[in-house]
Amino acid sequence: MTSLIYISYDGICEALGQSQIIPYLKRLSDKYRIHIISYEKPKDYKNKKRIFSLRANLKDFDIEWTPMLYHKSPSVLATIFDILKGQFITMRIARRLKAEILHVRSYIPALIALPTKKLTGVKLLFDIRGFWADERVDGGIWQRNSIIYRIVKRLERYLFIEADHVVTLTESSVSEIKSFNYWKNISPKITVIPTCADLEKFIPPKKTPDFDKFIFGYVGSFGTWYMLEETIALFSAILELRPQARMIVINRNEHELVKTSFIRAGIPIERIEITKCSHNEVSYHIQRMHAASVLIRPCFSKIASAPTKLAEYLGCSVPCVGTHEVGDMEKVLEGDGIGVILRNFDLKAIREAAIKIVTLAESSDVRARCRDIAVSRFSLNKGVEAYRLIYSNLINSQDKRKLIS
Repeated sequence: MTSLIYISYDGICEALGQSQIIPYLKRLSDKYRIHIISYEKPKDYKNKKRIFSLRANLKDFDIEWTPMLYHKSPSVLATIFDILKGQFITMRIARRLKAEILHVRSYIPALIALPTKKLTGVKLLFDIRGFWADERVDGGIWQRNSIIYRIVKRLERYLFIEADHVVTLTESSVSEIKSFNYWKNISPKITVIPTCADLEKFIPPKKTPDFDKFIFGYVGSFGTWYMLEETIALFSAILELRPQARMIVINRNEHELVKTSFIRAGIPIERIEITKCSHNEVSYHIQRMHAASVLIRPCFSKIASAPTKLAEYLGCSVPCVGTHEVGDMEKVLEGDGIGVILRNFDLKAIREAAIKIVTLAESSDVRARCRDIAVSRFSLNKGVEAYRLIYSNLINSQDKRKLIS
């Protein structure tokens, strides 16, 4: 059985790990011997009961797991420490398992994997998850002319060239990657695998929600790119159309911020429901919604983004309001007739979007179309099969290289 190491700088104890890492690897474990290296936040790392339970669950699928403690500060030094320690651990595990593939989730895991690739010849699958350095700039964390940005962009070049295969989340980002001026005569092997959802969990409700009590929804955190004020303005415009409407916000850690922002906008507190739930409970709340928000601030780095919530909304048959120049969202929502795209954020545009999404949500066939598009574009099973094909090609190319040598 082929051995592979999956490296993530996000914790698998977190919601993202539970939705976007574990479901894939469990399905892939039938043909591959998998070892996960993840960096867990201190509160999760210290939760021994949680660690033990998750390790036991993974063991049922013959998946091994090495949880590492994530260090946050001082920022650059902490990250360097995590990288160096990860490089040592990865090399040791790769030699023990005789690993043939290193599957890395974003840039820092790629840096962790590089020494092992260079010294052992193991194949490197670079799952970029977005243009990380540019996300830091667009998020106001780094300056575009800063030394750290320039260093990371040079490292990005090296990582792309060293990768044996690249996975990106959106079709929109492929042309950008191919336009990088350092490819010369090299043609990068790129596969688009969008952020998928487990459509056996994210399913339509048995009964369509009552339109007399229109419910608008949002799942996830706010801040940086996710647009809280604009989402509130959109709900306020929906209230003008449907005075009995309510809004559900599924959010882990920002309840006071969200509540204060709604009150400041003049929205009655009885019109909002802010709740925290486990990943397994998210689908229940989405099923209560008639429409949902996936407003993300348009910027260069977001052309490579595919938000998880979009796949989950559509899986539950919920049409959405999104923004332009964010991954393939415009193509999916407007192109497939299952949502509305905001191209600017003035009051007129927001009111027009509110009218469109309420009308669309109340149309007779939109919910079926949402589900159909989820199945055709964002099925976890399709994502898993795409990874299987990549793994197979990497192994076959390695075998051919051995025969030639």
